[in-house]
Amino acid sequence: MKLIERKYYLRKILALKNTPDIKVITGVRRCGKSKLLLSLIDHIKQNESNSNIVLVDFHNIEFDSLKDYKKLNEYILKNYQKDQTNYLMIDEVQLCKNFELTINSIHNSEKFDIYITGSNAFLLSSDLATLFTGRTMHVEVFPFSFDEFLLYFDELEKKSSFDAYFGKGGMAGTYVYENEENSKKYLQQVYNTIITRDLVEKYNIQDKLTLLNIADYLMDNISNLTSPNKITELLNKKKSTTNHVTVGNYINYLCNSFLFYKVKRYDIRGKKYLETTEKYYLVDHGFRIANLGKRNIDYGRVYENMVAISLLKRGYDIYVGKLYEKEIDFVAIKSDEKIYIQVSSFIEDEKVLKREVESLLSIRDAHPKIIIARTRQDEYTYEGIKIIDVAKWLSNNKY
Repeated sequence: MKLIERKYYLRKILALKNTPDIKVITGVRRCGKSKLLLSLIDHIKQNESNSNIVLVDFHNIEFDSLKDYKKLNEYILKNYQKDQTNYLMIDEVQLCKNFELTINSIHNSEKFDIYITGSNAFLLSSDLATLFTGRTMHVEVFPFSFDEFLLYFDELEKKSSFDAYFGKGGMAGTYVYENEENSKKYLQQVYNTIITRDLVEKYNIQDKLTLLNIADYLMDNISNLTSPNKITELLNKKKSTTNHVTVGNYINYLCNSFLFYKVKRYDIRGKKYLETTEKYYLVDHGFRIANLGKRNIDYGRVYENMVAISLLKRGYDIYVGKLYEKEIDFVAIKSDEKIYIQVSSFIEDEKVLKREVESLLSIRDAHPKIIIARTRQDEYTYEGIKIIDVAKWLSNNKY
């Protein structure tokens, strides 16, 4: 499989190098956490002659004997090199039972700069606060963005690139398959593993069918407002006995696995958060294509999902904006920056364009307002609002 340097994430993790924190690389299963760790190792080897790297890769059978935390601790300390900068890298750390005891002990010794990765459902922020006595810093990894997809396939100038990305998604493991059916099977297997193994195992879920039904519903309704009560009513109509508490818990589990992201609503005028309904976005639209197909697909909702995940990757906090009876797809905030964004599949229809523009113009403050749509044109301005092609917005970091 071809490898590309994911510079964005490498920069983020290098900014934490040699700090006293325990660095935790998180993200959905198969998104490239292990490869990022290897990129960090390569960077250190190329740039630091006086470094000692202790790598424990629990994917590899040669490290099976270290799945006892005391043996792991012994191995790490035995490989410590005095008068060198010592790095500890552990991949799939949760495969060692009671790993936190070793990590805490090593961290307290102040001998190593520590980096760990783990299966998504087992390294949650809430868990880590309890597990580790030292401070943790997270680098969250997402599947390939469109600009990374272009880098992988070297197709920057080809008009078909965006259509290919729309169909494949950002899970790079699919790219080795030329056959579309095999790519689809790969994504289905990853998706099912997250739900039926990661979540069922961690939370001891007895009703797997309800969990799968909720996941399928969220996947089919990306970019739509929903709530646990609404999903409960629909499931009960299908004679799947459950309640809104269970549904709410299962939704949280799906979000904990980094498979879905919850986005709250925000009253722009009242400047307060609204708790009744939220939107849920899928970490990679490729999962939806693989499981539900393209038939009768709403391109606008998938584009909105792609924009949501891209904004999260770029470090924005995002909310669904509400202003009177109008909805703004995204209020994106990072530090002092705020952007209002509408997403549409196409705006050639004058009525559609005016509707999107009207929602943005109803916001009276001076923060930037943009419409992202499949225009296939260069950026232009309409009534003071920037109109940007979705492919160009996704592939260009200036946005």
